[in-house]
Amino acid sequence: MDIADVAKRTGVPASTLRYYQKIGLLRSLAGPGQRRQFAADVADRLALIALGQAAGFSLDEVGAMLVDLQVDRQMLMAKAEEIDAKVKRLQAMSKGLRHAAACPEEDHLACPTFQRLMKLSAAGGLAAERGRTGK
Repeated sequence: MDIADVAKRTGVPASTLRYYQKIGLLRSLAGPGQRRQFAADVADRLALIALGQAAGFSLDEVGAMLVDLQVDRQMLMAKAEEIDAKVKRLQAMSKGLRHAAACPEEDHLACPTFQRLMKLSAAGGLAAERGRTGK
């Protein structure tokens, strides 16, 4: 399928298709200097790339997972665990914001519940930062 056809059918700009080819996510069937041609499964591959990005995978991670359209299940499980942890942190943050909005204390810092939520949030933020930096 010609690059223009792929762009038209999938909605993925030709510039993105060229970039994906450059970084190895897609392969052109045409030789150097010829108009890019892609295999019939290119739409499926683009859908998997989009799904991976929506799940929070980097393009490098997507590339590592996609070998002949096979998905690395361990990477999927690890990302699911990461998302679950993020959901828990966001739920705690939401709870803290709701409490702060409804808290009867004039000074939020005098509220024991708010103090506890701040400490939990700080500990979670520090743990997440340590996980990113490896320190």
